Parts: sequence; C-alpha cells; structure tokens
Amino acid sequence: MTYEESLAKLEAIVSKMENGQFSVDELAQQLKEAQHLIEQCKAKLNKTDSEIKKILEKS
Repeated sequence: MTYEESLAKLEAIVSKMENGQFSVDELAQQLKEAQHLIEQCKAKLNKTDSEIKKILEKS
C-alpha cells in the first residue's frame, strides 16, 4: 500500500469516527487499524527522509 493509500484509508476511518458511524465493537477494530496505518505512514516518511538526506549529502 502506498503512503497516499494508507493516508486516505486513515482519513476515512477518522472521518467515520468523528461522525459516530462505528459501533463500539467496530470502533475497537478500527482504532487498531488506524494505529497500524499510522505506523506504516511514519515508517514511509522516515525512509523517505533518510533517502533525501543521503542525496543531499552526496551533492
């Protein structure tokens, strides 16, 4: 899943949470999914940041 796909899915979950569209049981599962998506996004951002720093160091 790309960063953009992960972020879009996370935004959809947050929107539904804010609008109260999840039952209590669904909310717990969606919170776990949101946490996983946040971890994926952070990892991708950190990787990209490292790659950019390496490129800048070479120039």
